[in-house]
Amino acid sequence: MNTPLFAALDEETAGQLLESMDRIHLNRGETVFHEGDPGDSLYIILSGKVKLGRSSADGRESLLSVLGPGEMFGELSVFDPGPRLSSATAVSETELVSLGHTQLRAFLQEHPEVPMQMLSGLAHRLRRTNEDLSDLVFTDVPGRVAKALLDLSARFGTRTDKGVLVKHDLTQEELAQLVGASRETVNKALADFASRGWIVLGAKQVTLIDLERLRRRSR
Repeated sequence: MNTPLFAALDEETAGQLLESMDRIHLNRGETVFHEGDPGDSLYIILSGKVKLGRSSADGRESLLSVLGPGEMFGELSVFDPGPRLSSATAVSETELVSLGHTQLRAFLQEHPEVPMQMLSGLAHRLRRTNEDLSDLVFTDVPGRVAKALLDLSARFGTRTDKGVLVKHDLTQEELAQLVGASRETVNKALADFASRGWIVLGAKQVTLIDLERLRRRSR
């Protein structure tokens, strides 16, 4: 499994760890944890997708990221125990495995090479967060939409004879939250891309036709 928790382990040890983890099945809309909950477990996605989001005091929601198979979340509680900083919700039928805080700490003490891999994963996510914040300041909405489509395609896309099919499983509102703009503005950008022949829109999916033009627009 391509995740920092297993990257430093041999196959046998990784298999034993995976067998010791609890398995969780979620349907779309079911929540793994809520913002403010105690951070007591780490999670790894086996299949499906999970969105991480935050809510403002007035009820508005911001989608921080969408995670897919092999990706890990909740590991911050290992290094800095405290309340969850975001909510985690399934956006499709999803299979997870989880490892409790106490069990995980004991495992990391037995395998001191693993924490560095996990910190590397956290650093990568922090770098992406900094890029997203920079985009909110310096990039217009169509540029952010193009970049979000390219990011989703790199992680969830499948090459077809028509282009790159991206089954992102997000509603229009969720896609707007991911971009950090209103649904109307994001839909306008998507419609413009479609009219130019860069993409073909579908229900909770999109086919990217002209990746090069999308890359130029994302800069």
